[in-house]
Amino acid sequence: MLKFRSIALMAGVALLGTACGGPEASETSAPTMSWEEFQANAYQDEEGKFIIDGDLAFDSKEELKAFFDENIATETGSSEGGLAVYYLSGRDVKWTATQARNLTYCVSSSSFGSRYSTVVSAMNSATAAWEGTANVNFVHSTTYDGSCTASQAGVLFDVRQTSTTSYVARAFFPNSARSGRNILISTSAFGGGGSWSLTGVLRHELGHVLGLRHEHTRSTASGCYEDANWRALTSYDRASVMHYPQCNGTQTGDLVLTSLDRTGARALYP
Repeated sequence: MLKFRSIALMAGVALLGTACGGPEASETSAPTMSWEEFQANAYQDEEGKFIIDGDLAFDSKEELKAFFDENIATETGSSEGGLAVYYLSGRDVKWTATQARNLTYCVSSSSFGSRYSTVVSAMNSATAAWEGTANVNFVHSTTYDGSCTASQAGVLFDVRQTSTTSYVARAFFPNSARSGRNILISTSAFGGGGSWSLTGVLRHELGHVLGLRHEHTRSTASGCYEDANWRALTSYDRASVMHYPQCNGTQTGDLVLTSLDRTGARALYP
């Protein structure tokens, strides 16, 4: 969940005040942008990472350019007809069956301070939503909470607080290097997000952790097209937990898994 700009491939939920109108979504490609345009739209956060699509982070400009060259300059993904998984070079970007059952993480007690228990509770609820529908298992390794950083090798990813206001939260995809495997939650996430709870925000972000794309990238009519590097797991779902409401979506309450989200998650992790 995050404040986002509609460029090619950000991972999260946006906080724009107006909805993107337009007709019913169609699964078509949009014109490819130049590297200069892509780079100009990327945001560099306080940790020096380059953020695109609202909450997807890259450690360096070199990594950002490599992503652009592979995914944006020549869009080769699948656009068959919801939930959509990140799709590169003819294969899904997902965890192996073994790793999917041991998705370990820490929650930074030092960065969250008095908010630590709130985040732990929200993570427990959000992970349970995905665990209840797909063959995945998130494990909170509390042993590492006191030293929960991007370099903590004892866990698969870390959950930390950030003071940036450029997004509410950001996440990563399964093919990210350890230094980029973080869920960062902005201090703004605790100030009240309307109908979105912190648990709802984390349900969306954990979808990215599992390899799921923004649902609205399947549609140029959404006004928030990102790229064509995805494979459909279900029919298009404008109410999906992975769809920004302001991008011609229909979700008006908290960010929750729909029946199509559950169907798609089970198909990806049976």
